[in-house]
This record gives sequence, C-alpha cells and structure tokens, in this order.
Amino acid sequence: MKATDKVNEILSWYSHENSGTLENIERLLMSGYLSGTGKLVILPVDQGFEHGPAKSFAPNPEGYDPDYHFRFGIEAGCNAYAAPLGFLQHGAKEYANKIPLILKLNNSDSLYSGDPTQTMTSTVDDAARIGCAAVGFSIYPGSNSSPQMYEELREITREAKSKGLAVVVWSYPRGGNLKKEDETAIDVVAYAAHIAAQMGANIIKIKPPSDYISNDEMKSIYEKNNISISTLPDRVAHCVKSSFNGKRIVIFSGGPAKGTDEIMKEIKDISKGGGFGSIVGRNSFQRPFKEGISLMKDIMNIYKES
Repeated sequence: MKATDKVNEILSWYSHENSGTLENIERLLMSGYLSGTGKLVILPVDQGFEHGPAKSFAPNPEGYDPDYHFRFGIEAGCNAYAAPLGFLQHGAKEYANKIPLILKLNNSDSLYSGDPTQTMTSTVDDAARIGCAAVGFSIYPGSNSSPQMYEELREITREAKSKGLAVVVWSYPRGGNLKKEDETAIDVVAYAAHIAAQMGANIIKIKPPSDYISNDEMKSIYEKNNISISTLPDRVAHCVKSSFNGKRIVIFSGGPAKGTDEIMKEIKDISKGGGFGSIVGRNSFQRPFKEGISLMKDIMNIYKES
C-alpha cells in the first residue's frame, strides 16, 4: 500500500535515517486499522515480566498463552505488538508477517528491590532473527542507573538502525531524588520525552502527565513563559512540542487498569492535544477477547476521527 501524504510528512522528519529504518517506520504507520492516518495504537505485553503472570493474566486466563496476544493484536488492528523475547519468538514464525513486532530488549521485575533499573534480556540480533520492525528500550531519567541506561541505548540505537530497525523508547522518569509525584509531573515528563528524542528515538512512549510541577524554579519558568498546563490536552501538546516541536512520534501509555469511561476520556484528551497515539496493554488484554477488541476499536476510532 502506498504511503499517504500524512505518513510521508512524518517520514520527512526522519530523512536522516537509512532506507531500512525508514521502511520500518513506514510499515508501523501503514499497518492495522489506523494505516495511513499518522496515528499508532500498539499492544504491549511486557507486564508478565514486569509484574508477574498472575497479576497480569489471571483477570483473563487466556492471556497466559503467547498466541493469544498475537491473535488479539491482529484482530484489534493494532499497528504493532511489543513484548519481551519469549512471547515474541514463540509466535513470530506464524504471525510476524501479519502484524509488525517490537522486541522489548530490556526489562525489569517486581522482585528486584534496588533503585529502578532495567536489564538487557535480549539482543538486536534476536529482533532481526525473528523479523521485528523495531526494538523497544526503557530508560529511567532521574534514576541512579540512568547514565548506564543512556549508554546502553546509544549502542542499541546504533546497532538497531545499522540493521534497518526502528527504535521505540519508553521514557519513564523514576528513582534517584524523584518523588512519586515527580514521575508524572508535566515538566519532568516533557523533559523525559526530550531526552528520548535527543537519544535518537523514532517513537517515544511517555505517561500522560499531571499538572504538578516538580519544583519552584520550574514553576516560575512555566508561569513566566505562559506555558498552559491546566488540562490534559494542554499538557500533551507541551510534551509533543518538547519533542522537536512535534517532529517526533510521541505516544502515551495506558497505565493501570481502569474503567472504560476513564480510558475513553483520557484518549480523547490525548488526541485533542495532538498525541500520535497510545500503547494500551492491561486495559485491553485483561478483558475478555471480544470486549477487549471492542475497546481497542473505540480507541482507534477516536484517533482516526481526529
């Protein structure tokens, strides 16, 4: 399928990339129900590794089966499916040509009690071997491990792009001197998005930010420069602007499980603020199959109509 004008405009922001990486960014944008719109809805299933199987899959036991998530992502019309190595390689041979895959290269587990960090659990070669379109990598700006994570991301980005893969960065501030409320503070989240863009991310994943500002100095800067943050659409727009004036794809996490009305209001606000899409995991796959598919279609229709 030929790329649309909107997709070609987005690709022009990445003209520095090699042809293979550009082709995979285009593939992500031209796949699924939102093909050609310039919007993305991605299914992430890294929660089993992060939080444990019972907490992740017991609400919908079909989710224990790796095949379930491939079928779910395809039926829902997701632009891509992201997961750690085990789940992806289990079904890649059968499904990689039906939905673009994103291999989450580093992961953490809830059994670890130290300062927040993630450990490399697979390689770029693994992603190429199983036919992925992109690799995913988490960084924790503010963590004591952030310098090491930045160095790892630098090398992962270089290697992935040399093999023609796109790079998706989960940029989640946490750890170090950051308080819990700082993790979603608007100034901190916008900073995290900017760091990911500077590191060479093709797609940036951040959390929807709150209207909290992390300290008095930043508060005075926001007030002096009349940066509007009173509504979620305002805050989304600021994060997108902080990512090279909107010339990087910025998508937003779905977060903890919540009610349908709350989900839909948040998606509408993200879309209104100019967000490029969402990455929706627990709020979709923890529901029965048909209910989860219906929710994903409703989410995609909001982005499509925008």
